Amino acid sequence: MELMLSFADNFLVLLNAMSIYILVGLLFAGILKQLIPNDFVIKHLGKGNISSVLKATLFGIPLPVCSCSVIPLAQGLRKEGASKGAVQSFLISTPITGVDSILATFSFFGLIFTVFRVISSIIIAISVGLIQNFVDRDLKEEKENEIKVQSCYSNTSTCSSDTSKKEKFSIKKVFSYAYVTLFKDMAKTLFIGLLLGAAFTTFAPKEYTQLLFENEILTYIVIMLFAMPLYVCATASLPIAAALMLQGMSGGAAFIFLTAGPATSAITMSVVYKSLGKKALIVYVSTIAIMSFAFGWFFDIYFGELNIISFLEDNDNNSIISNIASLIMLILMSYYLIKPRLYRNNNIKENDVKVQNDLKVNNKIDFKNATFKKRD
Repeated sequence: MELMLSFADNFLVLLNAMSIYILVGLLFAGILKQLIPNDFVIKHLGKGNISSVLKATLFGIPLPVCSCSVIPLAQGLRKEGASKGAVQSFLISTPITGVDSILATFSFFGLIFTVFRVISSIIIAISVGLIQNFVDRDLKEEKENEIKVQSCYSNTSTCSSDTSKKEKFSIKKVFSYAYVTLFKDMAKTLFIGLLLGAAFTTFAPKEYTQLLFENEILTYIVIMLFAMPLYVCATASLPIAAALMLQGMSGGAAFIFLTAGPATSAITMSVVYKSLGKKALIVYVSTIAIMSFAFGWFFDIYFGELNIISFLEDNDNNSIISNIASLIMLILMSYYLIKPRLYRNNNIKENDVKVQNDLKVNNKIDFKNATFKKRD
C-alpha cells in the first residue's frame, strides 16, 4: 500500500513539474501553426545539399510538430523532392527543439541543460544531414527532385494549390491544433512516460542502479541500447530521464536518452529505411549514436557537478495554477486514451445492429420467395 501511495505521489510530482509548460508550449505551437504557411518548409527544401540541410534544421525548430506526427511529414517532404540529408535533419531537429519540448525540458532540468540540449541537437541534426549528402553521391536523383520541386511550384495546375493558401488567423483553430491534434498524438506516449518515470522512481532498487551509474561509459552504452528502439516522443521521454537521474544517473546519460530515444525509435528507423534506404539508415543511426555519446560525455565533464534536477524542491510550494494545469492534463490524457475504445465499441454495436437488420431483411425475402413458389 505504501509503495502504491509513493507511486501515485511520484506520478503527480512529475505531472506537476511539466503540465503548465506543456500546455503553454502547445498553445504557442497552435499559434505558430496559424502563422506559418503549410507549404513554407517544402518550398525551401531540396534545392541544394548544404542549404537544404541547414534550412531543414532551422525550420524544424519553431515548427509545431511532435515526434509522432513528424514522421508522415518527413515522408511528405521526401516525396516533394527534399534531399535525404534534409529529411534526416528535419526528423532530428523538429521534435527535440519544438516549443513544448523546450519548455518541458526547462521544467525538469533548468536553463543550462535546456540550452545545451537545443544547441547540441541542432549540431547533430546538421551533421547527420551533411554526412548523408556527402555519402549519397547519386546527384542525378537529387537534380531530378530539384526539378520536380521547381516545376511543382511554377505550375499550379499540376500540383495541389490547397497548401499554398494562407488561412486566416483563428483562435478556434489554435486551440484545436494545440489541444486536439498535437495532444492527441502525444497523449498515449506521454502517459506511458509518466508511468515509467514514476515506476523507476518508486520501484527501482537504488543499490543496483547506483552500481550501474558509477561507471559512466557503461551507463552510456546501456542507456543507448535502451533508448534507441523505444518509441517515446521528445516530451514524453522527459519524466523517464528525470526519474533515472533521481536514481543517480548523470546528466550526460540523460542527454543521450533524450536524444537517441525520440530520434531513433523503431518506427522512425523503419521509415528511414523504407523511404531513404539501408545506407541512409546506417548513416542516420551511427551518427546520432556517436555524437550523442560525445555530447553526453562532454556535458558530464564540464557540467557534471551541477544539480540540474530542481523540480522536487518546489513540490511543496505548488501553485494553484500548476495544480489546475495538472488536472487539465489528466483530463485530456484520459479523454484521448478512453475515446478510441468508446468509439470502437460504438462501431461494434452499430455493426451488430446492421448485421441483425440485414438478416431480418434476408429472412423476409426468403419467406416471400418461398410462398411464391408454393402458389405456383
